Amino acid sequence: MKYNKRMNTIDRRQFIRSLGVSSTSLPFLMGLPSLGLAKTAPRRKRLVIMFSPNGTIPKNFWPDSTGSNFELKQIMEPLAPYRNRMLVLNGLNNKVRGDGDSHMRGMSCLLTGIELFPGNIQGGSDTPAGWAKGISIDQEIKNFFQSHEATRTRFGSLEFGVGVTDRADPWTRMSYAGPNQPVAPTDDPYQMYKKLYGQLRDRDSLLNILDIVRNDLKRVSTKISAEDKRLLEEHANFVRQMEQEFAQTNEKALISNPPKFEAGITNQNDNVPRLSRMQIDLMVNSFVNDFARVGTLQYTKSVGQARMNWLNIKDGHHGLSHESDKNDDAVDKLTRINKWFAGELAYLTKRLAETPEPGANGSLLDNTTIVWTNELGKGNSHTLNNIPFVVIGNGMDFRMGRSLNLKGTAHNRLMISLAHAVGHNIDYFGNKKLSQGGPLDLG
Repeated sequence: MKYNKRMNTIDRRQFIRSLGVSSTSLPFLMGLPSLGLAKTAPRRKRLVIMFSPNGTIPKNFWPDSTGSNFELKQIMEPLAPYRNRMLVLNGLNNKVRGDGDSHMRGMSCLLTGIELFPGNIQGGSDTPAGWAKGISIDQEIKNFFQSHEATRTRFGSLEFGVGVTDRADPWTRMSYAGPNQPVAPTDDPYQMYKKLYGQLRDRDSLLNILDIVRNDLKRVSTKISAEDKRLLEEHANFVRQMEQEFAQTNEKALISNPPKFEAGITNQNDNVPRLSRMQIDLMVNSFVNDFARVGTLQYTKSVGQARMNWLNIKDGHHGLSHESDKNDDAVDKLTRINKWFAGELAYLTKRLAETPEPGANGSLLDNTTIVWTNELGKGNSHTLNNIPFVVIGNGMDFRMGRSLNLKGTAHNRLMISLAHAVGHNIDYFGNKKLSQGGPLDLG
């Protein structure tokens, strides 16, 4: 039976099930082009926002020149392979004022672009504050996608964390579902795995999923192309790799009872590199399966004292960020810390670039835009000017391969640009006055 481009969603699902495959593989198989089921689907545009805290070292971060002939400084060296697919946006300021200290407003106003409520959470020497007064741009775009059948996904958005835990306050939350509604990231990859793939109680459940996927591969192997067979194999390999991760960490109990990381658990801190890669792999796989088209990846938190022992740095990150520019040792350590974050971004970018887009030509990176940002421009001054914003990927059709100086533009306008790029033509975002000028010209 030939299925043409007018096949609706119900017909497609019925056809897949007629092949004898299970519901476990259904979301993935729906996107395979060889089965002729994804030809009418619109392009999948995705947004990822990655956060790292405590400001940067400007002299080792910002390119010296603008335009296309820019050179990456030391911190961004890991991103060199993707230089032509990135935008470096200097000169974006977080102009939101009001209650709270710079870390609080830097964090909770970063993606909301609006003031904090009055509250009783004391920060620094400034006035106390509460949660943000509005929705964050990731959740705004998620809601837009979820409001249309063609872009609706199982979860809408997924919030990944790495070492965030131990408290909930305006310093630790950047995503908001609405006013006074912070969204907590999930920083346990085993818990995120269970969210994505069901309540796995033991290793037998995991092996059962592997068996299902292998059997499904056999059932459809004669009906799909060699490229799609590779995609299916990658899908099965991912699950197998996760099982190996569980075995290597010797934490069999985590499968049925994921831990709640508390402050001071050293294993959590020292395992951050492994946890980071597990979360990134989960995010990429969630995109392959079209579980969500919006994701956030939050590393630690504002005012966080993560210790990068894997870099042979014993000092707490936040404490280091307060050191003088004349402290060469601190500058060197902060440069290495920020370079490590850039390396994790490079790994995410690489994974997206090497993963084919199901049902279409190109890679996931061709349809994904990553925004790497920070709550401060510079740690020791606590400035909210020149907030680091680096954009990578081709999901929103910006003109890439450039370094721009936006000369003090309110960062609200970048949020508007992200919304417009996915077809959500809002007039303002967050604080209306700070949205004047509308979206940035990034085309």
